[in-house]
Amino acid sequence: MNIMNSAPAPTLEETLQPVSTASGQPRRYGNFATFCEALDYAAQGEAGINIYSGKGTLLEALPYRTLRDQAVETGLRLLGMGLQPGDRVAIIAESDGDFARIFFGCQYAGLIAAPLPLPVAFGGKDAYLATLRGMIKSSLSSAVVIPNIIEGWTDEIVAGLGLVFAGSPADLMARPVPDISLPVVKPDALSYLQFSSGSTRFPMGVCVSHRSGMANVSAIARDGLQVRETGDRCVSWLPLYHDMGLVGFFLTPLTCQLTVDLLPTREFARRPHVWLDLISRNRGTIAYSPSFGYELCARRPASADLDLSCWRVAGIGGDMIRAHILQEFADRYAPVGFDPKAFVASYGMAEATLAISFVPLDSGIQTDTVDLPYLESNAIARAPATPDTPSRTFVVCGKVLPGHELEVRNAAGRVLGDRQIGTIYVRGPSLMSGYFRMEDETNKVLDSDLWLNTGDLGYMLDGQIVVTGRAKDLIIINGRNIWPQDLEWSAETHIPTLRSRDVAVFSLEKGDHEEIVALIQCRTSDPSVRAALCSDAASLFRRLHGVDVSVVLVPPHALPQTSSGKLTRAKARNMYLSGAFAQQTQVA
Repeated sequence: MNIMNSAPAPTLEETLQPVSTASGQPRRYGNFATFCEALDYAAQGEAGINIYSGKGTLLEALPYRTLRDQAVETGLRLLGMGLQPGDRVAIIAESDGDFARIFFGCQYAGLIAAPLPLPVAFGGKDAYLATLRGMIKSSLSSAVVIPNIIEGWTDEIVAGLGLVFAGSPADLMARPVPDISLPVVKPDALSYLQFSSGSTRFPMGVCVSHRSGMANVSAIARDGLQVRETGDRCVSWLPLYHDMGLVGFFLTPLTCQLTVDLLPTREFARRPHVWLDLISRNRGTIAYSPSFGYELCARRPASADLDLSCWRVAGIGGDMIRAHILQEFADRYAPVGFDPKAFVASYGMAEATLAISFVPLDSGIQTDTVDLPYLESNAIARAPATPDTPSRTFVVCGKVLPGHELEVRNAAGRVLGDRQIGTIYVRGPSLMSGYFRMEDETNKVLDSDLWLNTGDLGYMLDGQIVVTGRAKDLIIINGRNIWPQDLEWSAETHIPTLRSRDVAVFSLEKGDHEEIVALIQCRTSDPSVRAALCSDAASLFRRLHGVDVSVVLVPPHALPQTSSGKLTRAKARNMYLSGAFAQQTQVA
C-alpha cells in the first residue's frame, strides 16, 4: 500500500451537505390541526433544519423526514419511562438537533414541552440555577433534559425535585424504544409552555395549545412574512427557549415546509458576522433580530465577500425598536446589497404565542416623531411644535394580524383614537389559555371576553400600532409620564463610551416624591473618568429631559437581562435596593 498517495480522510464539513432550500412539495401555510400533523406533511418533502457551529461549520443536516422518525422514537422512549400524556418535560434548549427531536417527541407523545434557557443572560451560576429550578417547579415537570454544555450541573439542577428522568439527550436516546402506541393528539391539547421573558416579574409558563400555536404560525407565514411558494429560506441565531426563536424560526418554518439554518445563541455576541455570512452563503431570505443584534453587526466592517441582496425580510422585534441602530446597519451593509426596505418591524409577546402585528412588507422602517414634553404631560403623541422642541421618535409596528383585534384603551376602559396614549389590548385565536396553574395571574391580564391586557402602552396611527413602552416601567414625576427608555437612549446616544443596554433607569419612592435612578455600566476604574461620567450623565438628563437623576456606576455586564436579552429594570431596581452594586453616586 502506498501511504504517500492515500487521500486524507474527508472532514465533517466535506461529508455533510446542508438540507436544500426547496421542499419539492406544494406549500401549506400552517393549516394543520396539530404540530404533529404539520411535521407529518413536511416529512414528505426535502426541507429541514441545518445545525451550524458558532463559526459557521455545518454540524448536522436534519431533513424533516428524518426528524419525524426520530421524534416518534423519542416520544415512545418518554412514554416508556412512565410519563403520561399531559405531563411536562423540561428541555434546556440548545439550538441543535437534540432539542428538535425531544420537542417533537413530546408532541407525538402528548406530553407538554417546557423549553428552558441556557445560562446566556444571567448574573452568574447561582442566579441561573435558581431561575431554572423555579421554572422546573412551577411547570411541575416530571422530566428534564440537560444538554452536554451544562451536564456537570445536573445534580445541582435536579436535587430534591423527584423527577422521573434527568439526564442528557444521549441518556434519553440510549433508552429502548418500547412496543407501545402513541396517543391521538387533539388540537386543544397543550403543546408547550413558553416562559414569559420576565422583564418585570418572575417568568410564568404561558399555555400554548396546538390550536392557538397553529393559528399564530399560520398568520405569520401567510400574512406577516408572506412566505413564497419557492425560494424562501430562514437563518436564525435566536434562542429556542424564547418565543421569537421557538415560534418564529423553529415552528413556523416547519409548518410551512421551509428550511432553516440555526446558529447557537450563546456564540452570537462573539461572532455576529457569522449570521450574515450564513445568510449570504445559503441565500437566506428571512431572518430576525432584536435591535442589539443589528447593533453588534453594525460595529463590524462589511466583508466584501458578503452578498445580502437575497435578504427580503429583515425582521425586527423582541424589544423596543431603535431606529438609529437600524439606519447604521443599513448604511454599513448597503455596499453588499442590503436593502433597507427589507426591514420589517413587528410587535408580539409570548401570551399571544408570538406575533400580534406586522408592518407591510417592502416598506422599511416607518417612524413617528412626537413632541416629548406634550407627550409626557398630556399622553398625546402630536408632532413637535417647533424644530427645537424636545422630541421622541417611535417606530411604527404595523397592523394587527388578520383574525385578531387590537385596541388602545384608557384607564376607564374606553377605546382611544389615533395618537392617544393608552394600554394595548389584543384578542384572537393565537392567545394563550392562561398561565400554567396560575389562575389569579391569568385573571389579571385576560378578561371574560378573552381580551388580553398586554401591559404595554402605545397609540394607534392610521390603523397601525406604535408601542411606547411597558406600563410597569413608566415613571410619573409631577404629572409627567416619563419613559425610562428616553433617558437610557439619551445617555447611550450622547455619551460616546456607552453602548446599547449600558443604562437602566427606574424610579424609587422617597417619602412624598419619586427619585429617578440611572444605573450605568462603566468599563474603567480611573477615578477622574468615573467622576466625569457621573457628571456628564446627570447634566445630560437635566438638559435634555428636565429631571434630576441619581447616577450610579456599576461594573460591566452587571445589569440583569432576561433570557431573551432584554434589560430587566425591575430586577435592576431590586438589586440596587438590596445593595448589590458598589455605589458611586452623583445626585443631580
